[in-house]
Amino acid sequence: MDHTKLKLSLFFLCLTIAFGTSGYVIIEGMTLFEAFYMTVITISSVGFSEIKPLSDAGRWITIVVITLGISTLTYTLGQVARIFVEGELRRILGRRKLEKQIAALKDHFIICGYGRIGQIIVKELQRANIPLVVIEQDKAAVETLEADQILYLNMDATSDEALTTAGLDRARGLVTAVSSDADNVFIALSAKGMRRDIFILARASDVKNENKLLRAGASRVVCPYQMGGRRMAEILHKPTVVDFLDQTMMHSELGLQMEEAIIAPNAPITGKTVVTSNLRQDFGVIIVAIKRISGEMVFNPGPGEVFNAGDVLVVIGKRGELQRMSTAIC
Repeated sequence: MDHTKLKLSLFFLCLTIAFGTSGYVIIEGMTLFEAFYMTVITISSVGFSEIKPLSDAGRWITIVVITLGISTLTYTLGQVARIFVEGELRRILGRRKLEKQIAALKDHFIICGYGRIGQIIVKELQRANIPLVVIEQDKAAVETLEADQILYLNMDATSDEALTTAGLDRARGLVTAVSSDADNVFIALSAKGMRRDIFILARASDVKNENKLLRAGASRVVCPYQMGGRRMAEILHKPTVVDFLDQTMMHSELGLQMEEAIIAPNAPITGKTVVTSNLRQDFGVIIVAIKRISGEMVFNPGPGEVFNAGDVLVVIGKRGELQRMSTAIC
């Protein structure tokens, strides 16, 4: 609406200038430049003297130009100032609101980099309703983040200040997915130096840099190109397996989902076996694996395997049943 008013006021201002210029040319016999100059100094009220003595008709033109010009010019300048002031105010208030929302985050993920990989990660975390904040400097990426209403910091992810502002001390984990492996190493080093127990998932553009990222403090390293190549190979020789995993992992129409759940110390299944826990009977889930606190992975656990507090269950089931199970054991 403000832009429409500005365009309208500019139109009338130009119309007033055109009226004054043409009037001085026709009635006073001025050159085009003299007439334009006379109109401008009249509208601006700078107090310059007339180029030459005016006739009565010329003075009437001047009166009309002064009346219309000053009011139109004042209104136009007011609209311009309003747009700039409101825009700046909106930007400041928006920034403060964003900072408050980021400061209130807890148990969230910090995503460093909003390129192709970062966008996919953010999309999947949002789908799972997991809180997050993105650290990004690229102007185009920041505009996309604003348009998508995603919490972000327009800062350098390699700086300690950015990680602190993003709430590293309260975060559930950090993902470093910038395009430069050197920057990913630096971010991992900085994050690990600030908080030793933080989980760090790092992207490696080159497989050769995987060990460097692990030594820098990354908990897990993913090479998208290597994973993509393996995925394509699996589609070629194990298409049914890939289809099944897609249906259980990508929220398909089957309603199946693969999830993980940590067994709480006071959970009713703590100390019970796979059979006596009745997980399958009560929730209709398939127990794929149990990850012990020690890191040992028990695949396809037998009926006698015991559930201990802190174990992580990997199960497949319907989303509603999985939510009920998580509520019961977590």
